Amino acid sequence: MIRKLVAGLSVLNYLGSLLFVFGFLMMLPALVNIFFPGPHISARIIGAFVVPGLILSACGLFLTRRLPTSVPDIQESMIITALAWVMVSLASTIPIFLLLDYSFIDAFFEATSGITASGLTIFTGLEEMPPAILFWRSFMQWIGGIGILTFFLAVSFRGGSAAATLFSAEGHKIHSSRPVPGIFNTVKIIWTIYGCMTVLAFILLYLEGMTFFDALNHTLTLVSTGGFSTHDASIAYFSNFRNGWLMEYTMIFFMLMGGTNFLIHYKVSTGDWRILYQDFEMRLFWFIILGAVLFIGTDIYIAHGHKLLSSWTTFHLHFRTTLFQTISIITSTGYATRNLNDPYYPALAKQVFLLLMFVGGCIGSTAGGFKVLRLGVLWQTLVSELKQLSLPPKAVIPLVIQRKIISQREIKRVCALLFAWIGLIWTGTSITLSCTDLDGVQALSGMLSAVSNMGPFFFSTHELAAFPAAVKGCYIFGMLAGRLEVLPLFVLFARLARR
Repeated sequence: MIRKLVAGLSVLNYLGSLLFVFGFLMMLPALVNIFFPGPHISARIIGAFVVPGLILSACGLFLTRRLPTSVPDIQESMIITALAWVMVSLASTIPIFLLLDYSFIDAFFEATSGITASGLTIFTGLEEMPPAILFWRSFMQWIGGIGILTFFLAVSFRGGSAAATLFSAEGHKIHSSRPVPGIFNTVKIIWTIYGCMTVLAFILLYLEGMTFFDALNHTLTLVSTGGFSTHDASIAYFSNFRNGWLMEYTMIFFMLMGGTNFLIHYKVSTGDWRILYQDFEMRLFWFIILGAVLFIGTDIYIAHGHKLLSSWTTFHLHFRTTLFQTISIITSTGYATRNLNDPYYPALAKQVFLLLMFVGGCIGSTAGGFKVLRLGVLWQTLVSELKQLSLPPKAVIPLVIQRKIISQREIKRVCALLFAWIGLIWTGTSITLSCTDLDGVQALSGMLSAVSNMGPFFFSTHELAAFPAAVKGCYIFGMLAGRLEVLPLFVLFARLARR
């Protein structure tokens, strides 16, 4: 009994520490309002960001100072992780709800989409919104893209076994390894790479013609593979810029970096370039991208005929659009140079987009989705089982990837995650179909986008905004479950059910 009480108080202590840090982060958009003043009263901006931020920090400080702390086990770490994401999503809702004329469920939806780097949005008229809100949406994605607890461990300088369990609870990694000994050193390397990507992307986008504010916001949502934009037309807004094509290729590069395992980035930075084609997951990643681009490009060519090859400019536009949208979806960024509802994309191409939404990026990246490595594990398991049929019953074929044996426990966890993933998507799709007028493919695209933290869907933003609260709540749960890779939320609900 005492052990459970201490563990419960320790959970609140960790949440208090996170709340203390996040409260200060919430005040940053007020500074943006000073440098980029919009058509809104500054006092309202202060009331929406600074005051709630101070209150949250004060509450967090109280919990941290007054409650005991202990080293959490893996189950407690999963509970802390689940509660942390829910708590931060609710806290992120406050400025949106106070400043804009949206219901609480709509504000909560937008905040959850931001902090989970999902990119689904019910907002329209982005150009008329306060710059502080636009920056807040982008900043949420930048923090959430790399992981709330990863960010917290970096700024709080926490290390040791407690930090290790919290770090692992935020997302299970199959046979993952750390680039250097010590969890704090690992987190520091991750954030160094993330920071360098951010600075470089901003410089390039700004030099290519974006305004300072647009470059800042799109950089934050680009490297985090979040996908929020400051314009309703997303990246299509920049298509008529002189260097619009160059911006797209810059974004393709950084979307690929965001969708790649940060351990790969570290090894490349140490001179090991061969890892880009020797690593099992990277080879599969390149294969899926190449196959998808060829299939989608061919399908579009068949649908629209020889006019796509009428000139070099037309062909280049066709190639760039196909490549950009493929990379945007598989990395779960969700940027668009052309609306997915556009007749330009045939039905088969949309089916491939749905598959890419499910797969997502690499393990240990900012991307969402089921992850390429897990798909590879399932494929290798199938191949292994087929081989087993031709061998004696007692023969054992270990599953080996990158010269490492994948344990049965890890294979079972991947299968369990796949089952939970499909179950969530099926449930959400069914609820959407019963509460809206969407067809099956449209409903599937919405829930799949939420669970995979993607952003794009096969219906309009106005239709999403008009969904009943039940469907929006289902999407909110899907976005959180997808970002946490399901298990921590299930552990939390199991603990609540036992009580």
